[in-house]
Amino acid sequence: MTVLRVDATIQGDRSASRALADVVLDTIVAAHPQVPVVRRHLGEAPLPADAWAAAISASFTPEADRTDAQRNALGIAAEVAAELQAATSVVLAMPLYNFGISQHAKAWIDLVIAGAPQGTPLLEGTPTVLVTTRGGSYGPGTPREGWDHNTDYLRRVLADVWGADLTVVEREFTLVGVNPALDDFADMAARMRADAEAAAVQAGEALAAHHAA
Repeated sequence: MTVLRVDATIQGDRSASRALADVVLDTIVAAHPQVPVVRRHLGEAPLPADAWAAAISASFTPEADRTDAQRNALGIAAEVAAELQAATSVVLAMPLYNFGISQHAKAWIDLVIAGAPQGTPLLEGTPTVLVTTRGGSYGPGTPREGWDHNTDYLRRVLADVWGADLTVVEREFTLVGVNPALDDFADMAARMRADAEAAAVQAGEALAAHHAA
């Protein structure tokens, strides 16, 4: 029984996605103190930017002719794919950056796909919590409606491609209190934060129950 925790934030201790993922994980660990937790922080220790291209080129190159860089890239791809497939439950902290997915998260996804046989449902039935945060508001009727190109993409990969039993915990307006232009939304942002924290606890309790089964 293993929990895999993957972070893509570049904000360190200031990260809203990290804080929510901490709530999920702390809830699991409180119920199961001995559960092993595997951590991969893509923002603090990014995967090599050229690894995916090297892994793909290696797949079309006879083993004897592969370069050291290609062999290393294949090793990384196999490692991240196996790490994901071995997890009993997964907690992901992947915020919206510049209207899309973090470059670090995308590099990880590409390498995971390269490290497993094509079409492998690496998370088939695995309870997975995706924590995602947005600095502004992107809901229906807002000026930024349709600009979130992160959340739906991650749903497609995690649930539709990898087969995860997916729960999404979302929080918007994380830049309220940071960006003065958003000061009028302070009350709404506070409610959104409270709702997200409650959802994170609930998601953590569900994962804890899964580990108890």
